Amino acid sequence: MPENVSKEDFLYPIGRYRGEFTPEQLAFNSNLQEFAQRVSLICGLETGGKISSDDAYDQIKQLWKDLKQSKKALIDQTRPEPPDLPEDGSDA
Repeated sequence: MPENVSKEDFLYPIGRYRGEFTPEQLAFNSNLQEFAQRVSLICGLETGGKISSDDAYDQIKQLWKDLKQSKKALIDQTRPEPPDLPEDGSDA
C-alpha cells in the first residue's frame, strides 16, 4: 500500500461529489456514503454469522431513520417553495 494511503482510506473510501454544490448537498452526500458503508458492514456481519438477522435489520432501520432525518434537516429545509399556481389553470 502506498505511504500516503491510510488503512482508514482503504476501509472507508469517500467518493468524489459530482452533484450541484451546496454545503448542505455535500454534507448529505457524506451522510449517504457513510450509510452505504455501514449497511455493507452490517450485511457482512450478518452473512458471516456474527450478528442475527433481526439485529442487522434493527441496525439498518435505525441508520435509515437517521439518514431520513439528515435529508430533512439538510436538503428539504433548504429547497425553495414552489410558487402558488391557480388550480383551474386560469390567471385570475
